[in-house]
Amino acid sequence: MDEAAPAGRPAFRHRLQDWIRRRGRVDPLPMMIDRRRVYVLPTTFGLFYGVLVAVMFLGALNYNNNPALLLSLLLLAAGLASLVYAHLQLSGLRVISIDAEPVHAGETLLVKIGLAADDARTRSGLQLDCAGGRAVAAVALQATTFTTLPVPTTRRGWLEAGRLELATTRPLGLACAWSWLWQGQGWLVYPAPETNGPPLPDRGDGGHRAKPASAGDDIHQLRPYRHGDAPHAIAWKASARATHLLTREYEQRIDADILLDWNDVRHLPHEHAISRLAHWVELAERHGHRYGLRPPLGRALAADRGPRHRHACLEALARLPERPA
Repeated sequence: MDEAAPAGRPAFRHRLQDWIRRRGRVDPLPMMIDRRRVYVLPTTFGLFYGVLVAVMFLGALNYNNNPALLLSLLLLAAGLASLVYAHLQLSGLRVISIDAEPVHAGETLLVKIGLAADDARTRSGLQLDCAGGRAVAAVALQATTFTTLPVPTTRRGWLEAGRLELATTRPLGLACAWSWLWQGQGWLVYPAPETNGPPLPDRGDGGHRAKPASAGDDIHQLRPYRHGDAPHAIAWKASARATHLLTREYEQRIDADILLDWNDVRHLPHEHAISRLAHWVELAERHGHRYGLRPPLGRALAADRGPRHRHACLEALARLPERPA
């Protein structure tokens, strides 16, 4: 029974949770769970166990059966010991870190939680619950354990972290001990990219622009020789007709910058337009293009590429209001 899930939350647990939320409580990390932060209640099986022991005790008293009385007291002592042990499973734990990488709406957000215990007890069967995600963890003696908590996402924007609940029903499943950690942070959820969306918008100039370079396919121009130019780049015939050395300068074709403009998708429904821009951001990043973003609100993002620029563009789209201005 030690792996049993916690019993249904009584109504006063909800009232206690709402009272803490109204106080606007935020627990800074790292956070130590001391004995004053641990709550213990019997589970459904624990209530049945208590009623069974009480009936056995009353029957033993009625029939003056000493062995039955001794058995009832031993079972009662085991039940009380399980309450204390469940409390000790959480007391002394430390929550070191809570972190998650952004994902697109509809994907599973993987929240990485760091737990540690500095005392001489190894915890096992810890149940973590946060924002609808659940996981089971074990904390070894004097070691830091990282547990991944899968949290489902349904919409873009800022996902409030809310409370993190740590609970256990070890060792016998008779009692549920739990503690709450209230987080002030949250996690960013990118908009879901459009499925089977169109290709990137036309960049103009055939999708390319040219810049001078020391090597390439097409000769761009001849310029005076500069110290350090490669000997094979010197135009000897042209230099013979001139009074000084001339160096060939070639034309190097590079991709033109792409502007992802809200005006190109404003004819679509609001959320559909955001999804299309998110699709274009992922597509441009995948193909290595330089791209900029002009959202309907806020400042435009200059053309660039790379993980940081991708995050900045998707964050700008994720933070757009749900209804058009």
